[in-house]
Amino acid sequence: MRLKPTLACLTILNLLGSVAWPATAQAFDFFGLFGTSVPEPSQQALPYQVKIEVSGAADGLADILQQASVLYRLRLKPPVDGQALGRRVNEDLTSLMDAVWSAGYYDARLHIYVAGTEIGKSSGSSLTTAAESFRGREVVPIRIAVEPGPLYTVRNIRIVDAATQRPFAEDQRLRGQIKLQPGAAARSNDLRDAAVGIIEFFRAQAHPLVKIQRIEPVVFHTLNVVDVTYQVAPGAEATFGDVAVTGNSDVDPAVVRSYIYIERGDPYSPVALEQTRKSIQTLPAIGSVRLREADGLDAAGALPVSAELTDRKLHVVGFGAQYSTLDGPALRAYWQHRSLFGGAESLRVEGNFFIPPRNTTSLLDTLKDLRPSDIGGRVKVGFIKPALQGSRNDLLLDAMVERDRTGGDVYGGYSSDRVVTTAAVRHRFSYHLSAQIGAEYERGRSIDTLGTLDYTLVGIPVSVTYDSTDHLLDPTKGMRVTAAVTPYASFLGSSVDLVQSSIRASTYYSLDEKSRRILAGRVALGSILGAGIGDIPATHRFYAGGGGSVRGFRYRSLSPLGPTGQVIGGRSLLEASFEARLKVTDTIGVVPFIDMGGAFQSAYPDFKEPLRYAAGLGLRYYTAIGPIRLDVALPLNRRPGDDAYGVYFGIGQAF
Repeated sequence: MRLKPTLACLTILNLLGSVAWPATAQAFDFFGLFGTSVPEPSQQALPYQVKIEVSGAADGLADILQQASVLYRLRLKPPVDGQALGRRVNEDLTSLMDAVWSAGYYDARLHIYVAGTEIGKSSGSSLTTAAESFRGREVVPIRIAVEPGPLYTVRNIRIVDAATQRPFAEDQRLRGQIKLQPGAAARSNDLRDAAVGIIEFFRAQAHPLVKIQRIEPVVFHTLNVVDVTYQVAPGAEATFGDVAVTGNSDVDPAVVRSYIYIERGDPYSPVALEQTRKSIQTLPAIGSVRLREADGLDAAGALPVSAELTDRKLHVVGFGAQYSTLDGPALRAYWQHRSLFGGAESLRVEGNFFIPPRNTTSLLDTLKDLRPSDIGGRVKVGFIKPALQGSRNDLLLDAMVERDRTGGDVYGGYSSDRVVTTAAVRHRFSYHLSAQIGAEYERGRSIDTLGTLDYTLVGIPVSVTYDSTDHLLDPTKGMRVTAAVTPYASFLGSSVDLVQSSIRASTYYSLDEKSRRILAGRVALGSILGAGIGDIPATHRFYAGGGGSVRGFRYRSLSPLGPTGQVIGGRSLLEASFEARLKVTDTIGVVPFIDMGGAFQSAYPDFKEPLRYAAGLGLRYYTAIGPIRLDVALPLNRRPGDDAYGVYFGIGQAF
């Protein structure tokens, strides 16, 4: 069976369909999951067996036909008689030819044989009689034979203004936006994807009402090529209008609006819309956000937008148990209210209790050896009041009570008991940039090889955060930077004068469009000024090593050593990491990496203490939430007593 060229052109138009924004669809052959068995012969129905044969080299065509075939999809539901089977076969003729053309084979010949009788060369009664002759004794054999012929390619691509029939001034940039290029296979899905790419291009140029008025493919059978013309109506260049807050949400709309950084009169941008959606969803009380664009521009030439919101459940409770080589066995539980007073105020209480390794040579072998000092834990209470009086200022209140201990190897560590409270105001300049300032009070005791230090710290923490990445747990582009400085002054009530500062930055660069190969780098710097090492609480000194630092070395084991050969922490820090994140499949990836870092006794890195290096290989399993991470690292310049290797497991990339 072969159709005339004019009809083939009409079929391409039918396959392309109308292009809207956005428009994607997928089909699944659920029955294919359960094997290829067919029902047994029966007197009440006509079960059949389908065999698809494709001649020549047409990669993937058999799978495409299998998915398109009505006969194949319904093979486990046999028709009651020959007439019903004939209707099913006739329906398959159109579906299969559409599938062949969609793959770029416009000279294909299709033959369907039912019980040896070819459809189209025999009458319908002959098919019925042949099929009925198998009733009760055998399944009806059906053979679908396809001669695909040559694969057609795209020759010329024209993108013109529907009003003037002339190419656009941005023609070259526009052609670079779409993936369809001359010489590519003339598959209908690729032609349709090119139309979507054209729409994306104009929307990115502030034309929200762009439409594809017409797609004109012309098939040249003698040359086996297709010319295609896209007639585009770009619509007017527009700005954003008012953004309304709607939907089934009990959160104060003024709070939500403070997380919308689009202003009336800003140039229209799909990127700004996506950032707005993500920004609103940072409110724990908001479950989903759907941004709806108006069908037309208002009198000022602006596009109104509405944000439809759905709330999450107000209360959440969680708990878990784990074992870590850092904290030992641990229990964790938390409770959160996501909108305490109706304005998306978040109140969260979290408790962690664990038995960390001892930081001396004494080992905890059995529960009989357990002492009260062996039990560690921390209880945190956090409150966030977003959008104070509808502004972009948020109030953050935090309190923590902690008993902690580090160590567990020959280099020792420290023990600490402390209470920390902070109050801060955060200002959100934009979706990417924020800054905060506050007051902090900390009182505690730390014990290490330098002795016991009882201290009080009262400071004014200031920080700035910039984040342009596209994903929290699996970034593929952009950068993150956090800079913080906290002066602790005796005139405020501190027992010691010091200034602690740090900066952490990471960047991500994708080497391909699908982000299957990503280069990632990280650097961290820290410094403490104004006090000697013995006057600084152990919890505030700098240490390196561990899963978020220099992998391959024990957590917080890299620092200057005291007179007894145990770590004492440093007054400065330098760390750097580099990773190549390579996807092998859509769900599996490998990550070779190298880390370096160390802490120093001076207020600035002076490299009198050598940097430590580690290299390793990671395995990633990608999920909808983020990648599950397994890293194995080997230290490259170990000291006596260092671990021979480190194994790290978690959710999300290492940085």
